Amino acid sequence: MPSIFAYQSSEVDWCESNFQYSELVAEFYNTFSNIPFFIFGPLMMLLMHPYAQKRSRCIYIVWVLFMIIGLFSMYFHMTLSFLGQLLDEIAILWLLGSVYSIWMPRCYFPSFLGGNRSQFIRLVFITTVVSTLLSFLRPTVNAYALNSIALHILYLVRQEYRKTSNKELRHLIEVSVVLWAVALTSWISDRLLCSFWQRIHFFYLHSIWHVLISITFPYGMVTMALVDANYEMPGETLKVRYWPRDSWPVGLPYVEIQGDDKDC
Repeated sequence: MPSIFAYQSSEVDWCESNFQYSELVAEFYNTFSNIPFFIFGPLMMLLMHPYAQKRSRCIYIVWVLFMIIGLFSMYFHMTLSFLGQLLDEIAILWLLGSVYSIWMPRCYFPSFLGGNRSQFIRLVFITTVVSTLLSFLRPTVNAYALNSIALHILYLVRQEYRKTSNKELRHLIEVSVVLWAVALTSWISDRLLCSFWQRIHFFYLHSIWHVLISITFPYGMVTMALVDANYEMPGETLKVRYWPRDSWPVGLPYVEIQGDDKDC
């Protein structure tokens, strides 16, 4: 049995040809397409700093985990090792747990928690720990399980989209869903239609997934921040801004606090 540290010890192998450009890097494009995580992570920490100071400094943990995902994903695609695969997937799992803990509106908590966020955080923590342990049992299905969590997130987004008349929030939701759908299509196509892409010598869909999801996440987090503010920050007005300029057709979204409690 190969060591979990060994190159190509993972059962997961993406469509890109292995060791095409270097003897040290198994999947060249899939490895270096993670660079945006190291650019957007620190930048979003800086842009969201005033908001984090007001809402919760735990938000910094989210962006640290975002960068850790980029690091572990680089390690995995560079080596295709079993350890790299697990580190990548577990980091994503803990990022999702952190997002749920901070921004999940209380009205969506299980009824037995009575809207208590501290108890909800404990529940999320226990669930994340158990899921981390279970991830060692069937590693080949971990990625599919993580993507399936998006179905619950889409349900929440749909509920909030139907409630709100805020044009900024509706726009963010629309852009986030489109970006995620295109990113997921790239991920699924690379996984399930590899033979087709190999025939036409196009091996880059998983690297496109990395780039798109690194952009989708900031949009999603700003969306959650706006939704959360409706319930947790009464009296505060959040304005969506875009880096580097609001007037540019594309940009990285963040919230600026301009500053009644709402029921679901």
